[in-house]
Amino acid sequence: MQIKLRAYEEKDAADCAAIWNEVVEEGVAFPQTEVLTEESGHAFFSAQSYTGLAYNAETGKIVGLYILHPNNVGRCGHICNASYAVKSGLRGQRIGEKLVRHCMEQAKQLGFGILQFNAVVKTNLPALRLYQKLGFVPLGVIPGGFRMKDGSYEDIIPHYHLL
Repeated sequence: MQIKLRAYEEKDAADCAAIWNEVVEEGVAFPQTEVLTEESGHAFFSAQSYTGLAYNAETGKIVGLYILHPNNVGRCGHICNASYAVKSGLRGQRIGEKLVRHCMEQAKQLGFGILQFNAVVKTNLPALRLYQKLGFVPLGVIPGGFRMKDGSYEDIIPHYHLL
């Protein structure tokens, strides 16, 4: 499968919401608990500084996405934050790596100087391995910082990368 990347468009709302919702419903990575509809998804994806998509070049089907936005305001406005979602069944094929690399380039183009992840769940081993490979720096552990779908709490490990 050849993966290409592009910017989000309104016509992508339903497909992007479906992929996003898979991660939300799994309850082990995203802080959100509410799923998106096509309408709320479009509002959400459009409100970001940039929403990027990975798609299968042969079929045109969306296989993953990311959102990129400021992590803070004012004197910390040069720090951005991002979240990534890859369609279940297609994970482990380096789509996430392509999304993160594309996101880092977009962040630089938008004038951000640091990409920070606030809540990488300790049990999200594929994400932790990828961030280490790409040179992200872990900032320590926040004990019990993430409430799992089953109600238990898991540690989170914030990370950053200078862009």
